[in-house]
Amino acid sequence: MAKKKKNEKSPELTRYEGYLDAIAKYEREYKPWEKRVDKILKRYRDEGRDNRENTSSKFNILWSNVSTLVPATFARIPQPDVSRRFRDQDPTGRVGALVLERGLEFEVQHYPDYRDTMTQCVQDRFLGGRGTCWIRYEPHFKDGESAESTGQVTDDVQAEEQDEQLDYECAPVDYVHAKDFGHSVCRTWEENTLVWRWVYMSEDAVTERFGEEIAKKLPYDSTPEDLKSADRKAQTDVK
Repeated sequence: MAKKKKNEKSPELTRYEGYLDAIAKYEREYKPWEKRVDKILKRYRDEGRDNRENTSSKFNILWSNVSTLVPATFARIPQPDVSRRFRDQDPTGRVGALVLERGLEFEVQHYPDYRDTMTQCVQDRFLGGRGTCWIRYEPHFKDGESAESTGQVTDDVQAEEQDEQLDYECAPVDYVHAKDFGHSVCRTWEENTLVWRWVYMSEDAVTERFGEEIAKKLPYDSTPEDLKSADRKAQTDVK
């Protein structure tokens, strides 16, 4: 049996280090752009008005223009249209397309996440953000009925055994802040090989998704940058 060299890294560790290197490279490359966006947002919010020596009244043109352009660009929810490429005599395909279209229509019209995310993405278009939305698939399970209660008891299935059954499915649409999104540094999007996002999770959420053992090992001290700035400002005001 061949001995493993002391300095030889496992494939998993090499892959994780590659991810960390890609994240660090992205942050170095796009740091100037993020600073420029911060200046645009400060101008949009008109921060620092109270500290100006000149107290004459001024009108925030940037805020006014964005407030006009956002609703003009995204005024109403789009109407989903699912159709078959070929108009064959295919009742199954026709019904399947109809089911998909009605499902999409119900999703975008009866849940606020789609409208809110699209509105924020359009606002990013005029303020230097990334305009990134992230669609997730969420299956929700419930404990299945036991074989004894359904009367379907066989030699292979024990009466007391219970299986998880799919209760319902959903596809939430998340807005991803520009500082929480990243990708491999590239010239065009076709050259991109890696995409990621930062997700802020509580200990309960981590436990539910990854298990209690992993949840206990993680530090819970991360906060979005905007909240960090607000906390620092609040501490300064108190002093």
